[in-house]
Amino acid sequence: MIRNRLLRALGSPFGPLVLAVLLLGCTDKLSLDNYNQLKVGQSDDEVKLILGDPARCDEMIGVRSCVWGGDERGIKVAFMGGQVALLSAHNLK
Repeated sequence: MIRNRLLRALGSPFGPLVLAVLLLGCTDKLSLDNYNQLKVGQSDDEVKLILGDPARCDEMIGVRSCVWGGDERGIKVAFMGGQVALLSAHNLK
């Protein structure tokens, strides 16, 4: 259903505008520059402002671990008490 609407929108006179909006929404937040903005002690909301919503989060024994990206490249952040405690990244450009 969503796919059909998207295809109709792209075929309309407003297609180029729809495509531009979609492309702007897909800016790559998984970058070394964004990773370097992350600091121990930042809040969950501050991290989301930089990276967007995580792909997934797990919680165990008071530590919430969130991942942005996937196996090929990504950023992992561990939160304790709602603040960044540990950071790691792999294959960022």
